[in-house]
Amino acid sequence: MNIRDLKYITAVDRLKSFRKAADACFVSQPTLSMQIKKLEATLGIKIFERNNKQVLVTELGQQIISSAQLVLK
Repeated sequence: MNIRDLKYITAVDRLKSFRKAADACFVSQPTLSMQIKKLEATLGIKIFERNNKQVLVTELGQQIISSAQLVLK
């Protein structure tokens, strides 16, 4: 986990969209998605539940995002 990953997950949480978060982070959507999937695999949890219409934060994901927000401040 690094600062870039924390920025990615907080952007997805804030914008509720992988595409909008990628634009805000100045990366491509596939790059952002791949990095978040790697982070989820490393942690062994799902941060986001994804479908074609919305992005939902899991309960554990919300705890991680809250900690990420504190670190980024």
